[in-house]
Amino acid sequence: MSEITLYDFELDENCYKVRLLLSVLGLSYRKVAVNMVPGREHLAVALMTLNPRGSLPILTNGEFVLSEAEAIMTYLARAYDDGNTWLPAEPKGHGTVAMWLQFASRDLHAAYLARRLAMFDEPGDEVALGLAARRAFRLMEDHMTAREFDRAAWFVGDNPSLADLALFPAIALSRDFGIEHEAYPALRRWMRLLRAIPGFMTMPGISDYY
Repeated sequence: MSEITLYDFELDENCYKVRLLLSVLGLSYRKVAVNMVPGREHLAVALMTLNPRGSLPILTNGEFVLSEAEAIMTYLARAYDDGNTWLPAEPKGHGTVAMWLQFASRDLHAAYLARRLAMFDEPGDEVALGLAARRAFRLMEDHMTAREFDRAAWFVGDNPSLADLALFPAIALSRDFGIEHEAYPALRRWMRLLRAIPGFMTMPGISDYY
């Protein structure tokens, strides 16, 4: 069996998504620490050869190379989750999880940029990014409020899925850029449940309380 290798920056939320899934799947892997900030090692020739877009995370499995967190998560679920626990095989569930993975990579990108601005002094419009992040969080909050009325605890279906793992870091780390969780009670309840998933692991910046 090929060795899984993850090129990882500990403080990056997209890398954390992949580490979280690897942990809940119980997969062993080799982690290569990349000094993304301030070292900018992700732009070194060796890593640009693996991923010309110059982003992390990057995962290799033998000769196979894949980048972008949600794509990596989809691959790992299909390759190693025989019971289709994290990515439903049923078309409606699969499509709905895919929709939330797209939301995580697109709508929550403003939260990612706002955090990088606050933590690493990277370029960005603080006000615009904060507003966009709050809009995305409000959509998540409204969705989970409606789900609770239907006695459902997770973003999709009756069990946690890739959608929950992909959406969690942005709101869990939002205090890093000044957004508290008091305005999102449904998300706070959901985050508490997610922390109880077997294999859950945390990262710097994620609070023990919601």
